[in-house]
Amino acid sequence: MTQRPGNQLFDAYFTARDMREVFCDQGRVQAMLDFEAALARAEARVGLIPDSAVAPIATACSAALYDFAALGEAIATAGNSAIPLVKALGKQIAATDAEAERYVHLGATSQDVMDSGLVLQLRQALELIERDLVQLADSLASQAQRHAATPLAGRTWLQHATPVTLGMKIAGWLGAVTRSRQRLRELKPRLLVLQFGGASGTLAALGEQAMPIAEALAEELQLTLPEQPWHTQRDRVVEFGAVLGLIAGSLGKFGRDISLLMQTEAAEVFEPSAPGKGGSSTMPHKRNPVGAAVLIGAATRVPGLVSTLFSAMPQEHERSLGLWHAEWETLPEICCLVSGSLQQARLLAQGLEVDAERMSRNLELTQGLVLAEAVSIVLAQRVGRDTAHHLLEQCCKRAVAEQRHLRAVLADEPQVTAELSSAELDHLLNPAHYLGQAQVWVERAVAEHNALSD
Repeated sequence: MTQRPGNQLFDAYFTARDMREVFCDQGRVQAMLDFEAALARAEARVGLIPDSAVAPIATACSAALYDFAALGEAIATAGNSAIPLVKALGKQIAATDAEAERYVHLGATSQDVMDSGLVLQLRQALELIERDLVQLADSLASQAQRHAATPLAGRTWLQHATPVTLGMKIAGWLGAVTRSRQRLRELKPRLLVLQFGGASGTLAALGEQAMPIAEALAEELQLTLPEQPWHTQRDRVVEFGAVLGLIAGSLGKFGRDISLLMQTEAAEVFEPSAPGKGGSSTMPHKRNPVGAAVLIGAATRVPGLVSTLFSAMPQEHERSLGLWHAEWETLPEICCLVSGSLQQARLLAQGLEVDAERMSRNLELTQGLVLAEAVSIVLAQRVGRDTAHHLLEQCCKRAVAEQRHLRAVLADEPQVTAELSSAELDHLLNPAHYLGQAQVWVERAVAEHNALSD
């Protein structure tokens, strides 16, 4: 069996198939050809080229007609993908209509083809990312509501703190997703714009017909016509990359939390199980967080790629040498990594397996110490803050030293029992009674999600 060369072993793990199709060779070439076909239609609409030239040009603008390996070899000499593609396009057209070939690529430059083609790809990528974010947010909202009152140990500096709820933790993940959706919605008008400036950005080759053609071309491609060409003003694509970096980081936080909750010592929340998922080559008992690993891996890799985009921003004059080139594979790779992370995050959110009983047992690992603050706050109102804090601190130390439950130690302390009844102590040392605004945070996060989705 003949295999196509390339690094495909990890693609299904780290990248969603539909995103890879957007940025595969065929996707890239087709996007550039879509620009060329639209340019011909726009120039015919304005009267710069004859209507008869449009059909032969459009017919030749099918990526299936071109040899990508040959294009790749030619790029090594040409310095970009548009030059050999336009040559190949011209030959394809000339084979059937020599007259139409004269009007190919008229007034455009290589970067117009590549950047506008990139924007067409990014529009597809945006649709996929927004779709996945919505599905992820819907699942997180449902899980947050389901577990709004499920207590578990809050953890600060990786140590047990005061109780929180699983729903509150999930609502935190949801809030980050909602903000990312908002950012994408806000940047879309800035990103989805035409690139069309000709040799140095003036469109001088098109004379008085330049603006009518630019307007018609933007309309053909369903892109916005920006205030001017942006050949070396790269803030639009860098902004998109930066927002994808935020998404990767937020998903990494989700994955990190899940992986920690799956640790044997915690065993509170698990990825959904599936045959063959998360096993070990030597240890039959293992259940590894393989989905979370993708989220953490993407969050680790994407920042470096985003930094490349930022580093490539100070581009020289009207066309850059090397800095523009640094973007070509960088932004697509960011899109692919984020798509893979979202793919795994959706599976995690939909199928979270929760062990509420284990959460309850883990809350008791410190034998009541996680609720020392609850007792101290009430006691402070009766004996003063400093006195209450010192008293609870001593009781906690005694509980640890004697390996006793804090409730029992407090019951033996006259200064405490003089102020707090047995029923009050029982109430204060119940995790379910010290969850603060956890459920309110869930309601607010879900409401914000719903408002954005309406």
